[in-house]
Amino acid sequence: MSDFWSCGRFEFSLKRPLLMGIVNVTPDSFSDGGQHLSAGAAIAHARALIVEGAQIVDLGAESTRPGALPVSVQEELARLLPVIAALRDSGAALSVDTCKPEVMQAALDAGADIINDVTGMRDPQAQRVVARHPSCGVCVMHMQGEPRTMQLNPHYLNVVTEVSAALVAQAQLLEKLGVQRARISLDPGLGFGKTVEQNYQLLKGLATLVHRGYPVVLGASRKSMLGAITGKSVDQRLSGSIAAALAGVARGVAVLRVHDVDATHDALKVWHSVQAAEDFK
Repeated sequence: MSDFWSCGRFEFSLKRPLLMGIVNVTPDSFSDGGQHLSAGAAIAHARALIVEGAQIVDLGAESTRPGALPVSVQEELARLLPVIAALRDSGAALSVDTCKPEVMQAALDAGADIINDVTGMRDPQAQRVVARHPSCGVCVMHMQGEPRTMQLNPHYLNVVTEVSAALVAQAQLLEKLGVQRARISLDPGLGFGKTVEQNYQLLKGLATLVHRGYPVVLGASRKSMLGAITGKSVDQRLSGSIAAALAGVARGVAVLRVHDVDATHDALKVWHSVQAAEDFK
């Protein structure tokens, strides 16, 4: 795996996992829809996550939950741009979770450092936006289908090898278009066009993707795959979220995309202390 991830104003060392805190500026996200819809609430929440240890803040202004309906470019930008402007001096990298090329361009012009595309940069116009930019980080996520239909009978012969191959192929396409390899990260897209069993197969097999050499982003936080095992509602999935995060870290994940930064940060501190402890002699 690369030793660093180059993202706009930042060059992150990957010697330890990075924390990407989630800020949903939406009325309908699956975990916290409506809580941070106003710019003021979103900004305050982002600053709190940074204090808790987030090196990256991921701003999303359109829900990508299964069955979500799209919003217009104008509405998405109206939600995003004031938040980007207010957080430019926060000390954290600003990631924008969007699949619209127009939103990507406007967000980068406003100072965003990373484009996080849940559709995996399949749109040629989106590819051109990030290729033209001299330094933005790019997160390429795997999704089978699109948000409204992705959970309708997802099918794979081997989910680990197919997802890994698709992501690497897309990363290589971006490189051919001029995006430097050091700017690209890959996300297996847990919950996006996968069954519960396929999600756990992917989580178990993450080393396959990690070994392809790109930083891997893991977003398991609060997802239904955790509720399916624990029986817990969205707001009661912290323990499961941390377990999934540490399973990812054990397999070499570079970035943890999480709602609960403080608790995950503590878990990582303990994890690193265990790893650093001297063996008994």
